[in-house]
Amino acid sequence: MSTEQNDLLVERRDGVLYLTLNRPDRLNALSDQIINGLREQLSRAATDAEVGAVVVTGSGRGFCAGGDVTRMRDRNEASGQGGAANGVSLEKRIAGTRHGEEVSVLLHEIPKVTIAAVNGPAAGAGLGLCLACDFRIASDTARFGTAFARVGYSGDFGGSYFLTQIVGPAKARELYFLAEIINADEALRLGIVNRVVPAASLASEVEAFARRIASGPRVAYGYMKGNLNAALNTDLRTLLDREAVGQALTSLTQDHKEAVKAFLEKREPKFQGR
Repeated sequence: MSTEQNDLLVERRDGVLYLTLNRPDRLNALSDQIINGLREQLSRAATDAEVGAVVVTGSGRGFCAGGDVTRMRDRNEASGQGGAANGVSLEKRIAGTRHGEEVSVLLHEIPKVTIAAVNGPAAGAGLGLCLACDFRIASDTARFGTAFARVGYSGDFGGSYFLTQIVGPAKARELYFLAEIINADEALRLGIVNRVVPAASLASEVEAFARRIASGPRVAYGYMKGNLNAALNTDLRTLLDREAVGQALTSLTQDHKEAVKAFLEKREPKFQGR
């Protein structure tokens, strides 16, 4: 991994793109560099045949604390009570938030399997990033919280959407309104995370999981992800049509042909991602 002290560290290994938020002194609170870097890297990965999976994690003892509260304080002091901050209009503030929220959209929609390796606290927008991923593997020291009510915010980065889908509307309201912190075991019970592993083995467990995904039928995974996302807000017949198209297209791939051959020969397939 790069030793440069950038806010976002980027590494490619064994078909996996690793994106590490790198502001450990701020529990990896989001910065413009992190947001712009994630947008750029995820946009590239979407069409990169060499990327089979994407892992997002944090450096130090945290995953992502969400927004930078120090930055919020400085902005509030500069703007006084209410009104525009430093001459920034309401419209520009909305546009700025939507710019950042596109990271959640990319994690959720790109035709690559995205994995959050939650090594510590995931709060606010950090929880949103975590929930936007396809898989969440947490260390036993991870903690989760919506956090917005604690700073008088209503929420962003898609957390209200993803949390409602995952835990249901009643529990999502409880987690948002009360802003209580839950531990990794409770997150597993609620379905917020897929797996909980010892902190000491998180990196190795995630690497093995990501390599397994990256060595699989990448084209088929992309269609699977699209189907599963569509299933959240479409009717059965529309989804069946979508599945039929995807099934026809993946039947033409070399990976499908290799998988059928391997099955008949009683061996493991060697997928090439095409």
